[in-house]
Amino acid sequence: MSSLMIDHTASSDAAETRGMDAALDEELQALQSAGLRRTLRQVHQRRAGTVLLNGERVADFASNDYLGLAADPRMSRAASAVLQAEGVGAGAARLISGNHPIHEALERALARFKGCERALLFPSGYMANVGAIPALVGPGDVIYSDALSHASLIDGCRLSKATIRVFPHADIDTLAAMLEADRHEFRRALIVVEGVFSMDGDLFPLDQLVPLARRFDAWTYVDDAHGTGVLGASGAGSVEHFGMTGQIDVIVGTLGKAMGTSGAYVAGSQVLVDYLTNRARSFIFTTGAPAAIAAATLESLRIVQLESWRRAAVRERATRLRTRLRTAGCEAPGMSDGHIIPIVVGDPMRTMWLVAAMRHRGFLVGGVRPPTVPAGTSRLRISVSAVHPMELVDNLAANLIDAMRGMPG
Repeated sequence: MSSLMIDHTASSDAAETRGMDAALDEELQALQSAGLRRTLRQVHQRRAGTVLLNGERVADFASNDYLGLAADPRMSRAASAVLQAEGVGAGAARLISGNHPIHEALERALARFKGCERALLFPSGYMANVGAIPALVGPGDVIYSDALSHASLIDGCRLSKATIRVFPHADIDTLAAMLEADRHEFRRALIVVEGVFSMDGDLFPLDQLVPLARRFDAWTYVDDAHGTGVLGASGAGSVEHFGMTGQIDVIVGTLGKAMGTSGAYVAGSQVLVDYLTNRARSFIFTTGAPAAIAAATLESLRIVQLESWRRAAVRERATRLRTRLRTAGCEAPGMSDGHIIPIVVGDPMRTMWLVAAMRHRGFLVGGVRPPTVPAGTSRLRISVSAVHPMELVDNLAANLIDAMRGMPG
């Protein structure tokens, strides 16, 4: 009798699983029909702005490896030395027994880099935002968030349970009017923006944000994931670019983009970091990063500050590509030397047709569709790297212009 009961239960579970699979597959097919389904692809052996994709070497204009450091052998050697000495895993959350001296060395170096008192490492930029924002504000507080904020910022705001006010993208005047209208109704106010917006490549005017925030006793929160390493005289990012070093309350940066490794950090005052160490759940309840990654990042930070030619090379290549596209009648939004170059197509199907056409020509470019960007604004997201040979940039421009001319209507 018991074996029959077990068999019956197993059959019931299998039927329920099939029912779940059928429901989920129906949604996947709807995404497929709308041109919004996503799939993984294998990319490896990153070399000089190229990668191996399905066994074929292609030019990579889709990554965030802006300075070309992700495959730098100096960082590999730094990681290898610590890997041999310390092993792979941290073993525990940093508040228990996973706090290695190299974690703290990296945090001190990042704080100096950003012109802040302290910094605190997180596993990723997403984890930093969903941990820091809910720790800083909650019910009875208000967040003023840019309309084009990254998904991690949006989710951090939602998790906080604070009142959320969304203002039009980079619109300082409307933000001022919103603060004037209802800032007084709330205990704390947090203004959440990106330094460089990841899908549009434009900058938030931080030099205008700081005096406005002070006027209304609001805290400033800047996610500088795509500015760190690229902007500013020393590569410290958009805050340095606007001359606002030491004047932003909370700075978030990632290590997996221009820095070439992985992870993220929040930088600010000593009190801020002490507070987040006690209240940011995505820091408290997660295992510490491998010490080897911290070692590689320390080396990356040294290279970023020492080799300023990399930042100049990024701007030079971005300017070259944007000029070539503009000459052919294709205007890309953003700064004239902006390293993120969006080509707005509109329709997701046509966008992915272009991605496939460029892949056939030997170029990997990003295809971005809703919900990453608003409906009707699907686009190519092209990014340049310091290690792209200039002739490769020219070839990309020529092939992209030709492919766009042949794009179905």
